[in-house]
Amino acid sequence: MNSSIFINIFVVVLLLIFIYIRFGPTKGLRTLKAKEFQREIEQSSERVLIDVREPSEYKNGHIPGAKNFPLSQISHYISDIPNDQEIFLYCKSGMRSKNAALILRKNGYTRLNHLQGGIGSWRGGISK
Repeated sequence: MNSSIFINIFVVVLLLIFIYIRFGPTKGLRTLKAKEFQREIEQSSERVLIDVREPSEYKNGHIPGAKNFPLSQISHYISDIPNDQEIFLYCKSGMRSKNAALILRKNGYTRLNHLQGGIGSWRGGISK
């Protein structure tokens, strides 16, 4: 076989691994659809709801009761997030909340949930 075929196969395999890591399931994170997310935050008495979008996005509308801890600064807020409660994360599309969950998981958090599809999928009320 030609060495360029091996290189192409190697590049494709690396690309597939990258896609799986970036978009695949995250260990220790529950991905909830909008109805499940809403039901769980309403039923959970010991929970923290976190909007990981930037402050300007948060000001344009957020889920009532959410705290704004932007992903870009989440490391600074670790001490403000209780480790013994359910953590519910959301963002605009679901990618930043997934990344926030990875950071929290590395810091010992285990009860992590995020809103699939982000706030765009939310059907409940929005606070401004």
